[in-house]
Amino acid sequence: MSRSSPGVLRVAAILNFIADHPGQAFALTDLVRALKLSRATCHALLTGLVDVGYLYRTSDKTYVLGPALVAVGRTAAEHFSPLQIAQPEMRKLADEFDVVCGAYFLEGDTMHLRDRAASASHVGYPVPLGTQMKLHWTQAIAFFARSPRDAGAWLERSSHRLNAEQVGLMQGGMEFVREHGFIPHLRKPGVNFPLTGSPANFIPPEDNDIPITPQLDFADDAAYPLAAILAPIFDHKEKVAFSLVMAGFRTALTGQQAMLAGRQLKEACERISAFISGKMPEPVESAW
Repeated sequence: MSRSSPGVLRVAAILNFIADHPGQAFALTDLVRALKLSRATCHALLTGLVDVGYLYRTSDKTYVLGPALVAVGRTAAEHFSPLQIAQPEMRKLADEFDVVCGAYFLEGDTMHLRDRAASASHVGYPVPLGTQMKLHWTQAIAFFARSPRDAGAWLERSSHRLNAEQVGLMQGGMEFVREHGFIPHLRKPGVNFPLTGSPANFIPPEDNDIPITPQLDFADDAAYPLAAILAPIFDHKEKVAFSLVMAGFRTALTGQQAMLAGRQLKEACERISAFISGKMPEPVESAW
């Protein structure tokens, strides 16, 4: 494992500290005290940051963020794209598990497929990029797992009326996501999803009784007909920014294989979440 440079970490600590206190200016003694740096080291770092424009030294000898850093931040904001980071993660998952991995954003109560990566055997996958479909309760599990209140509000306004079994599965699925970071869906018995076809003929499902169901427990050696695995990606407010969905499994997976695929999807989503928010999402207690 590579080691970080102490100098880089100290520079980052200074910039992060000042950025965490907008509207304030700090003297050398303030930063020495707050960051536990020696006076000589802190002064040298501040001088270097002022020289390159990342900090500005005011007339009263305090420091604020500088114009060069503002320009860098503006450029980063204008070109910030979580999909740019998600794409290589999606590509790796698609190739490793021979699936299609899609990035689905929730816009109102509609899921929008905004990007995807497909393995070589899924070039003719029938769900076209840009597909929009009404959110279904099985998909809502990944989007609302950390926000039961939002899940309840969605159920209240949704035209889908869940029966007691479906409510139990949705609650159990949200618990599963909070524990494991992903939710697997199985094809219902006797159901086969076409893995090729013309995207022009694809019709998003509208019925409440779609032919998949969440699977909440796995035996290591049993075979499971996976339809999809979903995992959420979080923003800096701990809200779901979008979800990654692995679909198009060609063969049944053992419970052990299914959990491995889910964990790798979760780990990819955690890396993307860390890029978006700068930190890993905190655990949330169950509260339906």
